[in-house]
Amino acid sequence: MERRRSARVPKPVLKPEAVKMAEEAALNDAKKRKTRGKRKVDEGSTSSAAEASTSDQANKKAKRAPKKKKEQVIVPKPVLETDKCKLSGEQIPEEEAKAKWPERYFQEARKKMEQTEVLPATSHYSAAEVDGVTYNLSDNALVKNDDEDELPYICKILEFFKTSEGHVYFKGQWFYRACDTVIGTGPNQSGLIDERRVFYSEVKDDNPLDCLVGKPKISMIASNMDVATKNSTIAKIGKSEFYCDMLYQLPYNSFVGIPPENINEARDGSDIATGGSKDSCSLGQSVKSELSLLDLYAGCGAMSTGLCLGAKVGGVNLVTRWALDLNESACQSLALNHPETKVTNDCGDNFLSLLREWERLCQQFNLVGTSKEINKDESSESEDCEEVLPGEFEVGEIIGISFGNPADLEKVKKSTGKGGKKVTIPKGTELYFKVHWKGFDASEDSWEPLSNLSNCEEKIKKFVSAGYKSNLLPLPGDVDVICGGPPCQGISGHNHFRDADNPLADEKNLQMVVYTEIVKFLKPQYVLMENVVDLLKFSSGFLARHAVSRLISMDYQVRVGIMAAGSFGVAQFRQRVFVWGAQIGKVLPPYPLPTHEADVRGGVPNQFDECLVAHDDIAKHKLKKALNLRDALSDLPKVHNDELRDQMPYGPKPKTEFQKFIRLNKEGKGQTAMLYNHQPLKLNEDDYQRVCRVPKKKGACYRDLDGIIEDENGKWVLDPKIKRPLLDSGKPLVPDYALRFRKGSSKKPFGRLWWDETVSTVVTRAEPHNQVMTHPVQDRVLTVRENARLQGFPDYYKLCGDVRETYTQVGNAVAVPVGKALGYALALSVIGLCDGNPLVKLPANFTFTTTPLPPPVVELDQ
Repeated sequence: MERRRSARVPKPVLKPEAVKMAEEAALNDAKKRKTRGKRKVDEGSTSSAAEASTSDQANKKAKRAPKKKKEQVIVPKPVLETDKCKLSGEQIPEEEAKAKWPERYFQEARKKMEQTEVLPATSHYSAAEVDGVTYNLSDNALVKNDDEDELPYICKILEFFKTSEGHVYFKGQWFYRACDTVIGTGPNQSGLIDERRVFYSEVKDDNPLDCLVGKPKISMIASNMDVATKNSTIAKIGKSEFYCDMLYQLPYNSFVGIPPENINEARDGSDIATGGSKDSCSLGQSVKSELSLLDLYAGCGAMSTGLCLGAKVGGVNLVTRWALDLNESACQSLALNHPETKVTNDCGDNFLSLLREWERLCQQFNLVGTSKEINKDESSESEDCEEVLPGEFEVGEIIGISFGNPADLEKVKKSTGKGGKKVTIPKGTELYFKVHWKGFDASEDSWEPLSNLSNCEEKIKKFVSAGYKSNLLPLPGDVDVICGGPPCQGISGHNHFRDADNPLADEKNLQMVVYTEIVKFLKPQYVLMENVVDLLKFSSGFLARHAVSRLISMDYQVRVGIMAAGSFGVAQFRQRVFVWGAQIGKVLPPYPLPTHEADVRGGVPNQFDECLVAHDDIAKHKLKKALNLRDALSDLPKVHNDELRDQMPYGPKPKTEFQKFIRLNKEGKGQTAMLYNHQPLKLNEDDYQRVCRVPKKKGACYRDLDGIIEDENGKWVLDPKIKRPLLDSGKPLVPDYALRFRKGSSKKPFGRLWWDETVSTVVTRAEPHNQVMTHPVQDRVLTVRENARLQGFPDYYKLCGDVRETYTQVGNAVAVPVGKALGYALALSVIGLCDGNPLVKLPANFTFTTTPLPPPVVELDQ
């Protein structure tokens, strides 16, 4: 998969069109400008070259895409020196200027540096005077905005120079306000960021000297400053002043801390603030023996499973200690496969409230900061001595805790994932404890509100003390990594009432806020958030921008990437958005580069095309061939539409490297004993008969059934010349919904997959009515296990629940190999074996490796 490229230059604070047109005016090269401008418009509005070469569908999509309306550009005119706008100070000696800025003086230097559009200079100066204000090199400056109603831009001055035409310029390196970055504008995004906070960038360009309109004061804050000192420094900054603690990098919309060793680059014109105790990652540093992970909205645990597997290969022991999900069967699957994980079956809002109440209880009983070692004589603690009156029940012990009554959630738990009616998730109002009653068996255990247990403080203290020592629930600082994909059903294309103006007004999207609030409370070192690409498409990426702004407001470094599962060795494409976060002082993890070719499907929004994780030049990299269905599934035993067994012997031996790897047991030392979940959704008799009549050939679908023809418009309709064929039940062989779907133009209804293909994405529903789901040579839909393999689940990973529920768990999961690749990248950051580059190349043997690999030699993508 090749990275999308266009001739479009990433947008700096000052419009690049304006800068370039000014330069071209100075160079009197109108013809060249016209040609280049046309190329920008043509190429900047198309999809990626990879899509054009790899996918006919994507190519057609790009050709049909409407051209973007060209923005009106206000071109700053080159200026000559005047009394109010002039170069001043000492002229820099010619030899010194030529040595420092050779591209300004020598054409050979411009060619060597691939900077053919640099303005040639005849002289450089150390200062300039504009409207009575003197500006020196390295000063920070305000630059007038094209729109007089908008705030001025901010830059650091790098050069003052004059051209052969006598025009005077300065070169600036830009600071970005929050509204100028991917965060965007609006109260729900940039409003979360202090208006005094700006972000230094690597974007530099030339501007006419008269654009300078003032000198701001900017305090530069290094990443090693502790929180208390930083807050004290910021508190002293005036309302009209600024501070900068992060760099903004256009690739992957990255916000990264300013290393202490680089802070002095802005020493002139800025106050410098460094020092403190904040850690800064160094190469090969030692790490904790175990990093703890919390998986939010975990489903059956695919993402955390992949992260832990990848971290292990990278030499880091990452363990999922806690997990949360609303679906009961998914929680059972996670607990079964990860007995080391404490799984909470609840909604995110209640979990956040529970964490806050848990901290309060631990503080109430003076536990925070104490040893977590368990003493053998703890059971001898004093018991409550309240007298039990006749007819009263006595609390034997407290055995569980919840925010809200778990009984109120039962309906939700049972209906979620089963296609039941939508129900409102009940939000708790107070703490509940699960009570085992003295003299009764476990069947009589019940959930009681804290208000009913006023005489049981010692019992509660005993439970909380034991829970504190066993890490029953995480406290702030306990969690090293949080991962998860907060559900955002409000942005789904199936939701016809989406609020594009304010997506956060839709309750279905509020779990994004809950997710970031949990991050804010627990303060993990690293954060990884996953979501569908619609997060970037709907409402100009509103929710993605909001998530980024919330993380930055909490002082997390952030970057945004789009990864395709097929690029990491599974037989599906499936693009997803991944947002990395890391505390300032830590190395922000990179994105792993693809290891496999992938069949590109769909596109990436143009405004986020710099976030696509792919190679710049695929020809320079030897990627493995894309996996297809034969590679992934051809060794699985034959099953029928009515298969009832949830486990069975394997039968045929593995035929491919993928099959050998996916069969490994959890220890990675032998084959999994039995094959789990190799069951298809049982089709009803009508659908089964339809599937049986679809030919076993590539591209077969409902169009191959009798009684329909293609009309003059390319749509498939009933054949008026023959009687409509019927099934044994009397229903039509070709159902009306198949003909209505996409107005008769789709090939999906009752489509049969083929061995040399991949799937676009594994879905949560297995009905073949509007998805290509049918096995290549068997009359059934793909089984749960076959779907699980397309998601990269190891065969040992057993799923709980009925067949429909397990399909849902697999379809909602993050592809395990993608999680594994991200886990490896995380490990490199934790250990200090990456240098801040946004991309990292995976080892050649990474895909089929389960044991730690030697530390890699850092190799940057060229």
